[in-house]
Amino acid sequence: MVTRKLLDSVLGQIKSTDNKLFKEIDEFLKKLNSEIKKSKTKAKAVVGGSIAKDTFLKGDHDCDIFVKFDYSYKEKDISSMLAKILKPFKPELVHGSRDYYRVKNMINYEVVPVLDIKDPKDAVNVTDMSPLHVEWVRKHPGFNDEIRLAKQFCKAAHVYGAESYIKGFSGHVLDILVIHYGGFVKLLKASQKWKDKEVIDPEKFYKKDALQKLNRSKTDSPIIIIDPVLPERNAAAALSYEKLALFKKAAAEFVNKPSQEHFIVKQKTVEGLKNEAGKDKLIILDVTPFTGKEDVIGAKLLKAYQQIHNQLKFYDFAIKGAGWSWDKKDTAMFWYILEPKDLVQIKKWVGPPFEEKERVQNFKEKHTKTFTEKGRICTYVKRRYVKAEELIDDIIRNDNYLYEKVKKVVRR
Repeated sequence: MVTRKLLDSVLGQIKSTDNKLFKEIDEFLKKLNSEIKKSKTKAKAVVGGSIAKDTFLKGDHDCDIFVKFDYSYKEKDISSMLAKILKPFKPELVHGSRDYYRVKNMINYEVVPVLDIKDPKDAVNVTDMSPLHVEWVRKHPGFNDEIRLAKQFCKAAHVYGAESYIKGFSGHVLDILVIHYGGFVKLLKASQKWKDKEVIDPEKFYKKDALQKLNRSKTDSPIIIIDPVLPERNAAAALSYEKLALFKKAAAEFVNKPSQEHFIVKQKTVEGLKNEAGKDKLIILDVTPFTGKEDVIGAKLLKAYQQIHNQLKFYDFAIKGAGWSWDKKDTAMFWYILEPKDLVQIKKWVGPPFEEKERVQNFKEKHTKTFTEKGRICTYVKRRYVKAEELIDDIIRNDNYLYEKVKKVVRR
């Protein structure tokens, strides 16, 4: 049974008590609003994100700042307008659906230009609705710490973050889920009953026809979370089946055997992977990524990892476990846990069914010795690879497509 004492103990470790944080943010806001006033622009900078919602974690030194431009600027390039205002802060441009800026100080600020709207229908860009998400969370007080627990739990389970290379749970999604189910533990228990394409609709915008009414491209995720601010949006669109499965597994383990261990973020180590693999075969690759923007490099690393994963499966190697990690700098690691035995040299190749005469004839022309089995033509072929290491080494040496995504790969 999950006790309040256990959860409070976790909160004591993940909840910040650093008042200097708020002092710096207040000073930054004053300076920024002063610059806005000097520019004679109808706009105001306000705190957003987890700081505004009071759901941020200890050690989180990122802060979202929304610069809310008067709606009369809806035809203007408010990103360019913000760039001029931010000049004294020496900002870094970040491209997005609408360009925004990073300002590095004791805290890393993401300064986002938005239009000041009250109705989501007035949004010109999806970012315009971000302050409305903050307001929605604030309308449901009392869940701040429950959301903190959910965030830390997801970080420890390696399922936190909606970036394209993570495909996990965003902070926004966890806000919605915790509030909808009425708490962190209730969310974990509810997740065990989710079916494929489970629709979660906190504001009850739809009855039972959400999947029919939503654009099909928005329902590819394993669960569908109707955004409480914009019902046409699936807030969980970025979530992958893999990350949902990891979350549900971690949730079941925690509910059955509660422990603070479930909130500790542990990085994969070579020694840990060896213990995890046991008597199975473990292949570890040290990968050097290119330099560049985090989301772009992360996406390339994910594709490189998946490319090798797919090749192992294609050549019949049974993968019992796999994953990858990245320090978000210059080091990444891919690992694959396989059946311990090498493959046999000869394998059966099952061809087309007899009724497909043209394909059967083509099969016979390619293979001199054939036989029939269950209405299909078959043959035996010699495998190209019987050892996974041979396949991996071949990919590392010869696959130019791999090196479009990463700079260097070395097998340990």
